[in-house]
Amino acid sequence: MDRATLIGLFGGMGLFLWAIYMGGDLNAFIDIPSMLIVFGGVIASTLINFPLSKFIGVLKVLKNVFVEKTDDPEEIIKTIVRLADIARREGLLALEETAENLEDDFMKRGVMLVVDGTDPDLVKNILETELAFLEERHKEGQSIFETMGSLAPSYGLLGTIIGLIQMLGKLDDPSSVGPGMATALITTFYGAILAYFIFNPIAGKLKIRSRQEILLKEIMIEGILSIQAGENPRIIEEKLKAFLAPGNRKSFKEKESAESGDNLAWR
Repeated sequence: MDRATLIGLFGGMGLFLWAIYMGGDLNAFIDIPSMLIVFGGVIASTLINFPLSKFIGVLKVLKNVFVEKTDDPEEIIKTIVRLADIARREGLLALEETAENLEDDFMKRGVMLVVDGTDPDLVKNILETELAFLEERHKEGQSIFETMGSLAPSYGLLGTIIGLIQMLGKLDDPSSVGPGMATALITTFYGAILAYFIFNPIAGKLKIRSRQEILLKEIMIEGILSIQAGENPRIIEEKLKAFLAPGNRKSFKEKESAESGDNLAWR
């Protein structure tokens, strides 16, 4: 599970509820008609904007917000360097058995294309096309939450307008003005909470997840093409480390040194 998402979600909700409780009655912030206007309006407009299949599929996308993938760029680089070493010593055909044990389908597909003797330009084209469609699918999920985030404040404002109209119809009763104004403003509160605490942050987290996955796939593509070109494993490693941030490169080097030291000590 992604701890940052859980901490932000439950910590934020706790702080909101605590602040409301300290300032007054929590029941004052519960209004069923306002919920129907904001929640119902957002869902209705999203269904109008997107096909039903995309809207239902958003549940699969939502799990990526709470589940942190364990794929490590450094481990992928090590795997590619190991494959390059096998290819250099035993030839490209020797990669077939190793490729069958790879967990990542994208990398496995790329290595098998190389083993089958596919033209390098075609291998690159196939993998980049798959990557492009992967990115497009990610954008669809992000756009649903971005749309919901943009709609929520608007429906909050719409609910406020409805509440004000109803309140103005009862101006002959001064005692109803205060409660009527409070009810009118609650819809704006609901819209702001949904947009800036739920939908927009979810869209932002999905963008980060997408960039991370695309980076991993780009490392794989570059590594697979380098293996096919017969490049030295050490050169491939240095080339792929360029995809990492400077801090991660330093960490990668330290881990390599530690592993080398452990191997020497074992011997």
